[in-house]
Amino acid sequence: MDDFITYFKLGFNHVLDLEAYDHILFLIVLAVVYSFDSWKKVLWLITFFTVGHSLTLILSAYGLLFDLNSKNMKVVEFLIPLTIFITGAINILRSNVSNTLKNNTNIILALVFGLIHGLGFSSYITRLVTGSDNKLTLLLEFALGIEASQIVIVLFILLAGFLLKTFCRVSNRDWVVVTSAIVIGFVIPMMIERVFW
Repeated sequence: MDDFITYFKLGFNHVLDLEAYDHILFLIVLAVVYSFDSWKKVLWLITFFTVGHSLTLILSAYGLLFDLNSKNMKVVEFLIPLTIFITGAINILRSNVSNTLKNNTNIILALVFGLIHGLGFSSYITRLVTGSDNKLTLLLEFALGIEASQIVIVLFILLAGFLLKTFCRVSNRDWVVVTSAIVIGFVIPMMIERVFW
């Protein structure tokens, strides 16, 4: 039980770490295109992200993924804000596109970008579970913590959108475009700082 609490908290705090707020920014641009009544779709979406993230960590922990040297890690560190930028840009460009197309695109983005984001944490988590007889259990407990914190963040985003659209009469398009643009404004300096070439 102690391991469960430890790894669950580690996963939960991994997402909510304000020093590494890129995860929160990604969740914002991923969820902002949905309304509060679409919360089930958003939960599936973040679950796909968690699956991608966890798959990378599991492959890494079992030595089935290439070892990330410092050069490869610099590429991954650049790709993380790039994935956020791409998602935000897609939101802006497709602010008038049908929800079906958005749903399909966002599910693919969530899964693929989850794989990339997992690479950024793979070295640390691999060192943490190395030598353990129950690596898979520990990684699943970590994933549950990630999923729980993502649910908290996404519900907050959906609630904020609902309140702004209902009480402040903000249009859905403005909510999506302005929020995505703000997130892009945060990640451009991250991308410049992490340029690897």
